[in-house]
Formats: sequence, C-alpha cells, structure tokens
Amino acid sequence: QRILRLAEMCRRLETEEEKVLPFYRSSLAEWEQEDARRVLEETPTEPLAEVMQDYVGLERFWQRFNKAKLEEKALERARVALANRNQHLRELLQQYLQGAALSLKVVRDPHPL
Repeated sequence: QRILRLAEMCRRLETEEEKVLPFYRSSLAEWEQEDARRVLEETPTEPLAEVMQDYVGLERFWQRFNKAKLEEKALERARVALANRNQHLRELLQQYLQGAALSLKVVRDPHPL
C-alpha cells in the first residue's frame, strides 16, 4: 500500500517523456499481448491467481525499478571504462613529458656523445 501511494505521488513529478513513452517495448508478439490482456481481464478462479491480482498495481513499480537498476549497471560500466581510459591517457602524457625532458637535456648538453 505504501509503495503504491508513493508511486502515485511520484507520478506528478514525472517528465512528459516518462508519462507518454513506455519504458521499454514488449518483446511479445501482438497476439501474445492480446492473450495476456484477456487473461488479466478474466476473473481469477485459483487462490494464487486471486492473490496475484493484488500485485498487478506493482507492475509499473517493478518496470521502473528494473530500468533504474539497468541504468545503474550501465553507468558503472561506463565509469570503469572512463577510468581505464583516463589512466591510459595519464600514462601517455607522462611518457611524453619524460621524452620532452630528455630531449631538452640532450639539447643543453654540449657533448651529447
């Protein structure tokens, strides 16, 4: 109940894009989506199906939760890749500066050989 109330409160803070566009497209074919809609509209007869009706409202919550987790993982991978690239660039810069210091030393020395 608390999660559903919080979701309703957060709905007001959504951007227009979040309100209009779905988070991801369904991988089901059109006829599979129709079957799923039909099943959801039927009155449940089994005890487990009756209990599951209470959690249908959480579907949007789980979609958002999963999307946030996926984005978190993607950002973490991007951060690691950027950290690796940063380290590589630092090493290249250090090699360049060492080479520049050596060439200046060679130029200043009157007898390099």
